[in-house]
Amino acid sequence: MFLTRRDFLATFGAAGLGLAAGARVPAAEPLPLGRAALGFPDPTRHWHGDSSVGAALRAYGAQVQAPRRLPPGESPAIEVPPLADRFPDLARHFIFEYYPWYATDPVRHWDQNDRHPPVDLASNYMPQLGAYDSRSTAVMEQHAKWMAGIGAGAINVSWWGRDSDTDRLVPALMDVMSAHGIHVTFHLEPYSDDHALNYARDIQYLVTQYGDRRRWDCFLLLEDADGAIGPVFKSFRTILPPQMTDCHGVTADVPDYAADSVWHAQTDRVRALLAADFDRVTLLADSLAVARTQAGGFDGIAIYDNFVEPDTWRAHAQECTLRNLVFSFNVNPGYDSIALRQVDPGSCYSPPTFEPGGGTYDWARASGREAAAAASVSRITESFRSTLALQSDASLANVRRGFFLTYLTSFNEWHEGHQFEPMKDRTALTPEELAIGYHNPDTGAYRLATLRSLLAGVLA
Repeated sequence: MFLTRRDFLATFGAAGLGLAAGARVPAAEPLPLGRAALGFPDPTRHWHGDSSVGAALRAYGAQVQAPRRLPPGESPAIEVPPLADRFPDLARHFIFEYYPWYATDPVRHWDQNDRHPPVDLASNYMPQLGAYDSRSTAVMEQHAKWMAGIGAGAINVSWWGRDSDTDRLVPALMDVMSAHGIHVTFHLEPYSDDHALNYARDIQYLVTQYGDRRRWDCFLLLEDADGAIGPVFKSFRTILPPQMTDCHGVTADVPDYAADSVWHAQTDRVRALLAADFDRVTLLADSLAVARTQAGGFDGIAIYDNFVEPDTWRAHAQECTLRNLVFSFNVNPGYDSIALRQVDPGSCYSPPTFEPGGGTYDWARASGREAAAAASVSRITESFRSTLALQSDASLANVRRGFFLTYLTSFNEWHEGHQFEPMKDRTALTPEELAIGYHNPDTGAYRLATLRSLLAGVLA
């Protein structure tokens, strides 16, 4: 007897699917200066460039963030039940952004921005595991143990297209995550300049390859407050400006720009492909251009950028609510990205600033490192409380639509310094590593410990 996908899922039920339970890569050619300086992606290196928000800031200026500090809205006299009462699979709604792009033979990503592994890494922090290979089952196992240990129930995998190195390791990664009760979804990256045209086909591939063929053992299907169940997909560089102008006044076309009508055709196609199988399919864009997000047919926004400060989130949530779009703002420890060591004097490059607060720290002194760690703890706490408060506000779209989703940015994006994955304790650094000037504080697992404490109060 032939079973449809919906029949199969219904037959096995939520418990059976775990829904409610706790070759060598050729060297890439150098990136042309103009493309790198404008924040465009480099698919050959799996460097995703500016996000949609970052690209819009370059093109249109700081007003894109709409940093209005609005007072709390007037909420109806409706008592919203606790999250754990509304979402039986609540742990799955806390999703780590996960990057499986690191390699050691040949080296990939650890050598970005003129770094020289294994001692000199493309990170301001030395990981507790050192320069690891994402293909290692032992590494995956340790990551899964850390994530399960704090209560998070899902990962959002950075995915760079069919038959990419990240795609080829997904089966092993899902095997490990499934064994630890962690479900997997996918973050569609700009793996080519025409990635928007493949959006529906890519989602169909992911659902078939990693849902159907694995009998849905750990593909993330979220249950909304109304009981509707379905997948959720987030994409990077979704809503882009058509052109970019650098600091010299030179204008260039954005190579992976796609018109809103193109995205709408793709999102319509996704829903047509999956309408018979799921109660709901949630498609999220990494954008603050709410009107264009709606025009592209997306269900809402999911912000990746940690420089979008929590005290601006309410304004964006209200803008989404006016269009009946959902929103997801991320729990994050701030931002401490690596800087270029060799800068062309004629380029438009400026070193990244530390978030939160944009402060300057004396990394050679313990007091400076611990002050930066304290700032990160404050951002984790503020972002956690802010996103939960907004997503529990009866006047906003998420409660009205029975939606809750929080990305944890990130588990292991070491380049940008917002990883929750433990780093080495300061005392564990070797003399050679100390000479690099890493920012590791005394306690390398402090971010994960902070998140564990915050999640415990909600998941309980």
